[in-house]
Amino acid sequence: MTKRKFLILMVILSLVAGVIGIASCRVPQQTPGYFYPPGGMMGPGGMMGPGGMMGPGGQYRSGGQRMSIDQAIKIVEDYLSQRNDPDLEVEEIMEFEYNFYVEFAEKSTGIHAFEALIDPYTGDMYPEPGPNMMWNTKYGMMSGMMWGLPSPSAPMTVNEEQAREYGQKFIDGYLSGGEVEEVDRFYGYYTLHVLKDGQIYGMLSVNGYTGQVWYHSWHGPFLGMKEFEER
Repeated sequence: MTKRKFLILMVILSLVAGVIGIASCRVPQQTPGYFYPPGGMMGPGGMMGPGGMMGPGGQYRSGGQRMSIDQAIKIVEDYLSQRNDPDLEVEEIMEFEYNFYVEFAEKSTGIHAFEALIDPYTGDMYPEPGPNMMWNTKYGMMSGMMWGLPSPSAPMTVNEEQAREYGQKFIDGYLSGGEVEEVDRFYGYYTLHVLKDGQIYGMLSVNGYTGQVWYHSWHGPFLGMKEFEER
């Protein structure tokens, strides 16, 4: 088994284990990574937080020569070329301490398709854990087959303004002086940037059917970004 396949398998096993654990225990008390919106229980917001697979000491702190954001862009361009899907394009690439975050979108619909991470030392690209895999009703790991998720065409019952409201309510109790902005719509959920002192601090996602909030705790400090114009 190659290193890349092993790391992907570990991500999947960790996510499945987290879901099983949630299903078998009581609702946890509200802590960073958990939020209780109207009408539902929050999912595992901090399942892969700092100190875990995606944090310090994990696969993104392997040492060696760190790649530049231009090299990350080349990896994404090669991926799009190999995938050969004319409807898919890259929206933005954000550089964090532990990874590069990549956001893909559909040209025909304007809907964001899926999110990926790039190891800044090895150049390996993986599906982002969390909402991208568990809530994405079209491109996610489950895609409605195992967990009864709505179909990709089912309209989300949480709109963008509500998503911003739920995200801000979580941030108010998690990050003093933090605020959310730029709501990006995906299939089944929204992803929002989190700002502090006018600068990007992190990201969170809001489920488009339940309003649950999942903070992306695996990125580390923000370093920079590259946005792409429509092609």
